[in-house]
Amino acid sequence: MILAMPNSAKPIVISPSRVIGRMIAMLKAIPSAAVDLPAAHITRAFWKKLFAANPRTRLAMELLRELPAFTEYAPRDSNPSAWRKLMVRDFQGPAPMVPETARQIVQQVLAAAKPRPKKKVKYWRDAFAATEVVQRVRPRESDEYLPNPHRGTTTFQRFQGDDIYPHLAWSDTHGPLTFRATGPIRDNLKYIPRTTLSYCRWPWAWLEPEKGKYNWSIVDCALATARLRGQTLQTRFQPYTQRVDYKTYPITGTRHPPEVSVNVPDWYWDTGARWIAKGPYARHEVDSNDPRYLRHFGDFVRAFARRYDGHEDLESVDIAFAGFWGESGGNARPGTAVKLVDVYLRAFRKTMLVRMLGSGGEKVARHLARSGRRVGWRADCMGDLRRKYGAGVPPELCWNHLYDNYPNNVEIMGVKDAWMTAPVTLETCGNPPSWFLGEHDIDYIIRDACRHHVSVFMPKSAFYPRTMRDKLIDFDKMIGYRFALRQMLLPLAFKAGLKVDVEFFIDNVGCAPIYRPYTLALRFRQSPVFRIVRFQEDIRRWRPGYSWFREKILLPRGFGKGQIKVDLGIINDQDVPKVFFAIKDERLDGWHPVANMEGT
Repeated sequence: MILAMPNSAKPIVISPSRVIGRMIAMLKAIPSAAVDLPAAHITRAFWKKLFAANPRTRLAMELLRELPAFTEYAPRDSNPSAWRKLMVRDFQGPAPMVPETARQIVQQVLAAAKPRPKKKVKYWRDAFAATEVVQRVRPRESDEYLPNPHRGTTTFQRFQGDDIYPHLAWSDTHGPLTFRATGPIRDNLKYIPRTTLSYCRWPWAWLEPEKGKYNWSIVDCALATARLRGQTLQTRFQPYTQRVDYKTYPITGTRHPPEVSVNVPDWYWDTGARWIAKGPYARHEVDSNDPRYLRHFGDFVRAFARRYDGHEDLESVDIAFAGFWGESGGNARPGTAVKLVDVYLRAFRKTMLVRMLGSGGEKVARHLARSGRRVGWRADCMGDLRRKYGAGVPPELCWNHLYDNYPNNVEIMGVKDAWMTAPVTLETCGNPPSWFLGEHDIDYIIRDACRHHVSVFMPKSAFYPRTMRDKLIDFDKMIGYRFALRQMLLPLAFKAGLKVDVEFFIDNVGCAPIYRPYTLALRFRQSPVFRIVRFQEDIRRWRPGYSWFREKILLPRGFGKGQIKVDLGIINDQDVPKVFFAIKDERLDGWHPVANMEGT
């Protein structure tokens, strides 16, 4: 069967004057459709005045300007039989619907013209009939940026309001060592204006300059600065990050590889540690299979965890165990990689761990799956749609990460569904300016990231080119979770000590769930009394799309007759609101005022 191609002709939109002319022609042909109209309905002045009556009749006019009966299918003349034939179309039968179809058009306009009754409400309860016992709460959805934790765009090697990189380069090595004094928190310039996440990483050598002597001041200051700027800190401690020429950078140790190596701590070579003659990025790289490496780097990881595991300002730690930047797994064999990963799994019991996609291979992937831990995954090179000219293949058919690396690694490593329980972090390949120069498809890049259910986007604090800035700011609203309250049902009357049903219709319009066990709660207040009631619902099950649930709560005591205000919040163990809903109205101390109840 050959299907006809869709009609690409531009849809017809007629003028308001022609709408009025065709309304009059239709009613002349079908007088019975004008049963509710005065005799003056045949004049243009009548319809012009009616369509100008209010915003709703003006809206009706806009609709009729596109109505097929008045545009594409309208009779070419005012022939009454042509209008009657048009109105009976699709309704042939024992009782043709000619008057009804025409009358429906008229009645829609008349209904819009009727003034809507305005009920004066002096007291909130008067808006509901005395017989009503349940109220529906439907707040307006907000499209604004929400300063919610654990999701969104990060700053890189800096904090909220710090200067972005002024050029096209960035440094994986140079995490911050100095920290700006407190002051007004600035918006980020030419970047996502606000963010609740910072990502910083430092070489192992900077954090353990002498064996067993740690420079924790760097991490302490970074965590404190993140808190002051309204952020939590993602971090990675990198085994090594640079090639080192000892002629340029003399080594302090007595034993070391000849001439060239990598920037591990100088003292590490004095332990008798082995190196390999040639690595993928440098000569004389660390032999990651050396038991000394497992011991000494493992000691550092354990020491870090003893000090910081569960720190409230520490967002996550990357499982970086070997190789340049800790991203590739270096030359560690699968069995060694498993042992190095185990160091992290045993040391960190509270802080979220994030594995590197592909690092360590399938054996590590299976080991992590068997561990039963909620471990997120991280991938570099988000946005890589590279084109190479003169590469032997057409530029648009070159190898790239989005087509050749992400899909197969996600499947092979068994992390396709990992987003349901732990976060996905995507770091750019290059940065948005390089996307711009490479003419990459920003819309496809965003769709691909959402397809992976990204919770964290790290574009390396590079400036956003003007042509893609608005799209990346809107993309930030899709990253991770974003909860809209579509409806809440609760009683109108408040009787202390009574168990009542409360229903919720939540819509997660983001692309991932939240992974922290915060608690949904209502706060009841009638000055000077405040009471918080927690729900049992696990908000981590609110995946993209809608969630509906009903739960019984016990209305707290201590309230008198009259108005009791009801606030909605998502709180931590200390009853502090942590997560905001996408609700348009103002917040009160982090809570959303959403309803009232009448104390009895």
